[in-house]
Amino acid sequence: MDLEELSADLSSDDPAIGLRASLALHRLAERVEAIHVASARGKGWSWQQIGDALGVTRQSVHTKYKKESS
Repeated sequence: MDLEELSADLSSDDPAIGLRASLALHRLAERVEAIHVASARGKGWSWQQIGDALGVTRQSVHTKYKKESS
């Protein structure tokens, strides 16, 4: 699904289409976040710095991503 199609689907009056688009957007956001968390860790960022940037606690971001950064 490209961005134009995703944008159109998010505005759909059909709940099935809108919900599928919402799920696709959520999955994309999760992948983008994981990529940037890994990048930040690779550049020496602390869990506190990453949590601050994401607006969450260091504990929550560490719990979510600790396995990926090992």
